[in-house]
Amino acid sequence: MTIAHTEIYSRATDIVLESCDGVKFYAHKSILAEASPFFEHMFTLPQPPGEKDRPVIPLSEHSATLGALLQFIHPEPDPEIETLDQLSSLLASAIKYDFVGAIAALRKELVSPKFLAESPLRVYASASRFELDDEAKIASKHTLSCQILDCPLSEDLKFISAYAYHRLLVLHRTRAEAAQRLLEISDDVKCIQCSSLYYGNFVPPKWWKVFQRCAKEELAIRPTTEVIFSLPFLAQVARESGCVRCSGSILDNHNFFANLKRRIDELPSTV
Repeated sequence: MTIAHTEIYSRATDIVLESCDGVKFYAHKSILAEASPFFEHMFTLPQPPGEKDRPVIPLSEHSATLGALLQFIHPEPDPEIETLDQLSSLLASAIKYDFVGAIAALRKELVSPKFLAESPLRVYASASRFELDDEAKIASKHTLSCQILDCPLSEDLKFISAYAYHRLLVLHRTRAEAAQRLLEISDDVKCIQCSSLYYGNFVPPKWWKVFQRCAKEELAIRPTTEVIFSLPFLAQVARESGCVRCSGSILDNHNFFANLKRRIDELPSTV
């Protein structure tokens, strides 16, 4: 027999939670009941005759999950959550046993910068699985920075509904199309060498044609402004234009780019 959680063990403990791998956690009914309506109701049920002083409750959770979950409700630091796999297991158990405080802490951790940057699609899948609408919205916005169809398969996607995944695909497509439609140039954006009026018609600078083509391609993959207004992207546009003055024209028209970026950023960005 393995005994865990010795740091909270005392003679006052009055119940034992046993994990699926045989680890026993000595706990307090009062703490469990206060943290979880599930356990509060359980402890009101009649106990079987001859029950030991410390009844043992077998649970389906692994000791790693159960031990970390108990840290959320006892007077000790919350556990360090290193991976989304660990977080998903903890969240599933916290919801199962209705540990309200643990659920709140885990919801906050789910949309932490670390996990949103690491794998926004997995965060969205987990949020959708547990019907966490606010977290799903936050994650959906961060998925715009990645090509979701090229994201690696993960266990989280097994639990996402077709409806939730379709909503995400629609968000990407509609935002990309809307952003591409905004790629229009005004007549006052010029290059002193390669743009002019031709029979009264405005001829845009060469860099604009390159920017428009490359930006549409990029927006079709990742419908955000992170790449298309970056210095490396604009520098490549200037090189491909073939005009020695286009780089200066791009810099001179920073107000035009700022306005275009703002209009794209204002497009709907969540499911």
